[in-house]
Amino acid sequence: MSSARFPLRSALLAALLTPFLAAAGEEALPPLSTGQSVYVPVYSHVLHGNVNEKGRPGELLFSAMLSVRNTDPAYPMTLTAVNYYDTQGRIIRPFLGKAQPLPPMASTDFFVEHQDRSGGTGANFVVTWKSDHPINPPILETVHVYFWGTQTQSFVTRGQVIRMQEKPAAKPDAKPDAKPDAKPDETPRRFTSERPLDDH
Repeated sequence: MSSARFPLRSALLAALLTPFLAAAGEEALPPLSTGQSVYVPVYSHVLHGNVNEKGRPGELLFSAMLSVRNTDPAYPMTLTAVNYYDTQGRIIRPFLGKAQPLPPMASTDFFVEHQDRSGGTGANFVVTWKSDHPINPPILETVHVYFWGTQTQSFVTRGQVIRMQEKPAAKPDAKPDAKPDAKPDETPRRFTSERPLDDH
């Protein structure tokens, strides 16, 4: 009699777990954003091997290419700052002299050459961007590459958000009884080749 219960128990267990397993298999879309500051690790050089008589390990230098990709199919974004920091947290170089727009689905890159060891093992980029519309957050990655003869080393580091764009303050001349602006549609968009029509 107890053996007859096992199929029933298995069926009940499967019914209970199915929604959770399905949810775990779905990759959640990131929330839309109007701007962020993003920290992207850079390894100007990597320590390796054994230490020498001075107590220092070997060093392997890498070139680094920061790739910034607008993943939104409908709206542009604007890069407002791309700063390169060293291991001590000091700005080595600002890469932008002025704001740089990035159209929908467009990409741009910034390069630190192989012989530039000023960043050290803890170098990083901090990228700040904004958009007039809530958009899919961009992908920011640093591609590290070393080539020497037949030897090749490469790896990628991905950015991490450290600050969200602050909401703009209310206009001082706004009337108290004025209706608030309509909340933008924050429904995650799937990829589409059609741009939404602007309301007039």
